[in-house]
Amino acid sequence: MEATARKTIIRIECWHALLLAAMLLVFWRSTFIESTALIAGGVFMGINFLLLSFGIAWVLAPLASKGRVKVGIGLLVLKIVFFLALLTTFFFRFHFDAISFALGFSTLIVAIVVEAVRRSLSIGT
Repeated sequence: MEATARKTIIRIECWHALLLAAMLLVFWRSTFIESTALIAGGVFMGINFLLLSFGIAWVLAPLASKGRVKVGIGLLVLKIVFFLALLTTFFFRFHFDAISFALGFSTLIVAIVVEAVRRSLSIGT
């Protein structure tokens, strides 16, 4: 994996953690948002993003170069099935608030947009 891509992924995760912490501080005493579900959604998405981004670089790219694309795709499908099962367990076993979980989940998307804007502004200058 290129050093710039690795740095970008780490920056996105830092923005994600910062946004998650800010949302937790803002909604700490609120009855509208459940803090446990907010953190669970953010951590779930952060781990999923790290596994997806670094997993493609470490597993899928070398397998594709050796002609084993089917194995790489199988591993990616296995990760998706595992995370969907984990997500189902979160909701049915622990009864998380879906809105709070989705709010924590969506902080990664906001972090990606923030990093893209920051990067485009730094390239533009």
